[in-house]
Amino acid sequence: MLKNKKRADYNRAEGKEKSCDFLVFLCTLLDGLIFLSVVDSFGFALLTSFSEGDMLDNIRIVLVGTTHSGNIGSAARAMKVMGLKQMTLVAPACKVDGQAIALAAGASDIANNARIVETLEEAVADCGLVIGSSARNRSLEWPMLDSRQCGVKAITEAQEYPVALVFGRERTGLTNEELHRCHFHVAIPANPEYSSLNLAMAVQTLCYDVRMAWLDGAQTRPKSEDNEHENTASEGVTYPLSQDLERFYVHLEEILNKTDFINKAHPGMVMAKLRRLFNRARPEAQELNILRGVLTSVEKNLK
Repeated sequence: MLKNKKRADYNRAEGKEKSCDFLVFLCTLLDGLIFLSVVDSFGFALLTSFSEGDMLDNIRIVLVGTTHSGNIGSAARAMKVMGLKQMTLVAPACKVDGQAIALAAGASDIANNARIVETLEEAVADCGLVIGSSARNRSLEWPMLDSRQCGVKAITEAQEYPVALVFGRERTGLTNEELHRCHFHVAIPANPEYSSLNLAMAVQTLCYDVRMAWLDGAQTRPKSEDNEHENTASEGVTYPLSQDLERFYVHLEEILNKTDFINKAHPGMVMAKLRRLFNRARPEAQELNILRGVLTSVEKNLK
């Protein structure tokens, strides 16, 4: 009797142990399936984001005539936080030194790998879209974007070609000639009573709006009245690169000089207004080829 009771207690204990083992196994299995499900979906999201992230590599931050090395480091940090990597320095008045690396705070790779060129023309030659930052009202109005429109436009067109966001010198900004090389100007809508932004702040703000446009999937967003400057790059429209536009402007000026259209006392004003006209019209690559053909035809008849 006692033996039978002990055996029954043993069987019950063994049964509980087996039940516990089964529950542990079941929980482990469920945890594993949940983990695999999470990893699969999250991993897919990461891969998708990574492939889309290539678009961010097509956006170039161009700093013109920077005088303080610390600003280069701070701008590099601002870029890296928002996922941008491509920095170009145009005729910098300083070197990437210890102060730049210190203020980069983990983004020294961007500062150290920055491309250095002598002219803005060289920096943006292969870009299909160039946007210049400008805080001042200019005598000659230019097509303007705010920072959000800038972000949307940059991401939309980065699908097709490199895009440059150009920032000027700390004290004086970009010259009129440099601004005339830009398709659009961008102004950050800061407090009008105190709109002072340092270089790194301006870079951070525009990089943020670029990233937000990227996260929002700006390339698939339908055009709206609020985004009147939104381009149709995703619809197969091809715009000429900056270097192609510059060749056109050189050719145009040559012909206008030969026909005595340009007032030699004020040659720059006419060309500046014509640049504004064509930047506003934004001719496509094929349309620019037609214009070059027209100029060539005129040139032949002048001989």
